[in-house]
Amino acid sequence: MKNYKVGIIGATGMVGQRFVTLLANHPWFTITAIAASGRNKGKTYAEAVEGRWKMSTPMPESVKDMVLYDAENDAEEFVSKVDFTFCAVNMKKNVIRALEEKYAKLECPVVSNNSAHRFTKDVPMIIPEVNAEHVEIIPAQRKRLGTKRGFIAVKSNCSIQSYVPALTALKEFGIEKVAVCTYQAISGAGKTFETWPEMVDNVIPYIGGEEEKSEKEPMKVWGSVQGDEIVSAAEPVISAQCLRVPVSDGHTAAAFVKFKNKPTKEQILEAWANYSGRAQELNLPSAPKQFLHYFEEDDRPQARLDRNLEGGMAVSIGRLRDDVIFDYRFVSLSHNTPVSYTCAVPLAALLSWQSCCALRATWTKAFSDSEIEIYGLIGGKTYEEADFYRR
Repeated sequence: MKNYKVGIIGATGMVGQRFVTLLANHPWFTITAIAASGRNKGKTYAEAVEGRWKMSTPMPESVKDMVLYDAENDAEEFVSKVDFTFCAVNMKKNVIRALEEKYAKLECPVVSNNSAHRFTKDVPMIIPEVNAEHVEIIPAQRKRLGTKRGFIAVKSNCSIQSYVPALTALKEFGIEKVAVCTYQAISGAGKTFETWPEMVDNVIPYIGGEEEKSEKEPMKVWGSVQGDEIVSAAEPVISAQCLRVPVSDGHTAAAFVKFKNKPTKEQILEAWANYSGRAQELNLPSAPKQFLHYFEEDDRPQARLDRNLEGGMAVSIGRLRDDVIFDYRFVSLSHNTPVSYTCAVPLAALLSWQSCCALRATWTKAFSDSEIEIYGLIGGKTYEEADFYRR
């Protein structure tokens, strides 16, 4: 596999630091440029984050002496150093939208951790195991932006990755209604107990904007590409309540589900056990071998015990029971930093593996000239020219 040169915009923040740690030894990606706000321009990475390194692992040696670019004013020089970039910045949404489109229009693909473009109709919001086919929208986005190579793809909100994959595996039974309550770790707010001592021995029953995201984002993920836009799914109806809890890492969800065609418990467990997505088919480096794990124990999943399952990239499920109002209820857990912040990493790997291909026909495991017409999304190349790897 080709090794891609990647950048990180917003490298000094908590999410940016997470990108640094995960990409430092990635087999497909090498960090070649980092950017932050203008006040850090010209500083080495070690100087810029001195006293603010929040990861549990040491800062990678490979980035310590890298000099930071100004994300807003050094874009042209930055993109000359990379094949594509990750983006995780703390700005107003309109500023983020403009910044990401600026980089895309400089022919630099942007894989974004930000929420600003999640509901832009031609920007795919991808969970690699759930809706990889949404990359098909990228040629339409490029047409709007006037680019040949540049585009924007985003990851979803961290909370939905605890329960949407478990529900996706059950869509064949016709999901009608979902009620979900999420219990979200403080790292989802970019905090630790040292920087947010008020969260010790506390629960906050409100996270700004989170409930709307938790109800609406799954509908886009489950939607379909129609012409030059992604049209959100019309059902199921989702009602969400989101709480901040005193847990360092790991988002838990308690979900209640009503089906059109109620499955048996055995059918549900079988669907979870057999579920896999495009990331597993392609054997992407960060992808878990078993995406959905079910625990039979009554007291699982637990954040402390189960959040690091399969390197923190799997979803843990437990407590499947009949419900007196809905059909079934269950509890699910995902590690919000690897599987959420860095869902962008397997997303980028997914895009890179097929030269980030949008297919006019269907996805296939082994591609052939006669089956598909490919638009090289990262390379901007034809099928014959693309740096494309068959299995």
